[in-house]
Amino acid sequence: MGPGMKRAAGLLLLLLAIPFPAAAGGRPTAQAARPLDDRVREFLDAQKGRWRQENVTETDGRLLHDLILERGYTRALEIGTSTGHSGIWQAWALSKTGGSLVTVEIEEFRHLAAVRNFKAAGLDPWIDARLGDAHTLVETLAGPFDFIFIDADQNWTPNYFRALLPKLAPGGCFAVHNVLSLGYMKGVREFLDEVRRLDVVETTVETSSGGGISLSFRKR
Repeated sequence: MGPGMKRAAGLLLLLLAIPFPAAAGGRPTAQAARPLDDRVREFLDAQKGRWRQENVTETDGRLLHDLILERGYTRALEIGTSTGHSGIWQAWALSKTGGSLVTVEIEEFRHLAAVRNFKAAGLDPWIDARLGDAHTLVETLAGPFDFIFIDADQNWTPNYFRALLPKLAPGGCFAVHNVLSLGYMKGVREFLDEVRRLDVVETTVETSSGGGISLSFRKR
């Protein structure tokens, strides 16, 4: 055997010696081997009926997922992570468009639960989960974003909109959860009145969502 063949054989032996990701006991984990779509579906199926802490419904999560896919959005921001249900649907779509999600939660116990859920679903590589007060944090975000989802402190929605509209890319969408079910709130009414007067965005309300999701698309 010549020197070149000996080096090749040595390299092959070295590669064979590298272990696969393993669980306790040294066996490869089933999670590491499963395709991402299967892993996410399995996680969501296992969690049906268990989402609390003001998470979105499955219908609303699927709506966000499909909107991101249809529009090809890649730079998403969520205000109000809760324990991660909506973030999982968004990040699942973003994993297919080549994008990523920044999501902000003010309550530490919700933030930590969401981080665990993102990891269990296999979507943590696509998510930047931040713990903090979005009232001030949004000012520090560089943008631009092509999808923004607001699901927190609805009375503050007009302020979120004013701070984030300059960071919303042309063709992007500013979505707000529960504008019908929480339409009695001053902040929600003020936000809807404001966006409907603006020429720079076109706003509709998705009524297939139980609470209503407003979708404001920035004109190109």
